[in-house]
Amino acid sequence: MDDPVRAWLLAQLGSTTDIADLDARYARLQSARAVANEVLAERRAKLLADPLRMTVDGVVTIDQSNNLAGIERQIAALVDVVAPDEPAETEQGTDLVTAPLLRTRAR
Repeated sequence: MDDPVRAWLLAQLGSTTDIADLDARYARLQSARAVANEVLAERRAKLLADPLRMTVDGVVTIDQSNNLAGIERQIAALVDVVAPDEPAETEQGTDLVTAPLLRTRAR
């Protein structure tokens, strides 16, 4: 994985994300977008495995539902973002059209 891809992944996932883990995932998946989706899906699953809200009356309330909503928004936003290892939209769909050249009048 090159530096622009690593920087993009850290920008999407946070600077505390383990770089060695990102390198291993990128070697396996071959796509920065796939790596980001996998990490965010794991974070979402981890939040869903534990209770989202816990209250101890008069002592503390822990509510993780906003964190879950934030991760889901982040996953949805990845659809619109172009990763550095993907071709830009202008590069996709470029068609080559050929046409025969004919003389304007016969001799």
